[in-house]
Amino acid sequence: MLRSSFIKHYKKILVPVFLLGIVLIVGILGYRFISGYSFVNAFYMTVTTVATVGFGEIEPLDTKGRMFTAFLIISSFGTFAYAVTSLTKFVIDGEFNSFFKTKRMSDAINKLNGHVIICGFGRNGKQASSVLKKNNKRFVVIENKSEVTGQMTHKYHELVITGDATQDEVLLHAGVKRASALITTLPNDADNLFIVLSARNLNADLTIISRASDDNSDVKLKIAGANNVIMPDKVGGAHMASLVMKPDVVEFIDYITGQAGEAINLEEITYNDIPESLKNKTIKDLEIRKKSGANIIGFRKGNGEYIVNPSADTQIIPDGKLFVLGTTEQISTLRKMLQHDV
Repeated sequence: MLRSSFIKHYKKILVPVFLLGIVLIVGILGYRFISGYSFVNAFYMTVTTVATVGFGEIEPLDTKGRMFTAFLIISSFGTFAYAVTSLTKFVIDGEFNSFFKTKRMSDAINKLNGHVIICGFGRNGKQASSVLKKNNKRFVVIENKSEVTGQMTHKYHELVITGDATQDEVLLHAGVKRASALITTLPNDADNLFIVLSARNLNADLTIISRASDDNSDVKLKIAGANNVIMPDKVGGAHMASLVMKPDVVEFIDYITGQAGEAINLEEITYNDIPESLKNKTIKDLEIRKKSGANIIGFRKGNGEYIVNPSADTQIIPDGKLFVLGTTEQISTLRKMLQHDV
């Protein structure tokens, strides 16, 4: 669809230009061979004839030359009017700006790697984009409603696609093969299921998070390839009930996960993020607390088992993941430290 949009725009420019080019070539060749004009004179005579400006003959024309001129005027009048009208309409109607805006968007998306794709920009899509913006994570939004995309002003405004996310071509244009994750938040579970199936087929390593409304849809979405399925109604209700039972605990969790503030971050460090010299060593050997001030509060083994408050003797094994709590500055220092040591 997006590729056909490009072709459509190109046609609106190239067709009238192509027709004008044919008229110019025919006119130049006709005046050169019929009337013996030089190339410059033949070109000038053709332009003045086609444009019907009435400057008169550059050199005297014989009968054949005048007949050719009459033929050129009759045959080119409609072509010239069509070309001027088409090009003027292309510029005045804003299609000129739209064409280059679409091209800039395509170029920007083609440069992305490891980004996130958000399908649907309703309440859930907006919330997801807000969190990604806070963490400076690049993302592409796919929204089918042009009135919604036309009003979007998110930080990466050039990364907005107006299209149907259930179409493979749209997902490919969004860079699904180079993306690290996809979030689909469409209100229709069937549409989300279709997107999950398509995205998983296009990128086997993609992390896919899907919204679901029906209780029976979560299992189907996971079978289709979703890594996680979120049911907003259930999550919202459980969250409100938790605020009644343990309000301070819930608010504290929201705070450290970045939902209620940005001063504290809960980050994850994978086995691949750790320098080679420290892989398969213990948490104590990392000296994260000493070097950055952040604290390791959890560890996940390769088999999915979680360890809360792991001991200093816990070994960093392949497929393992550390969960680190700290301020924005501490987490930043930690990431710089790991990059420096790699």
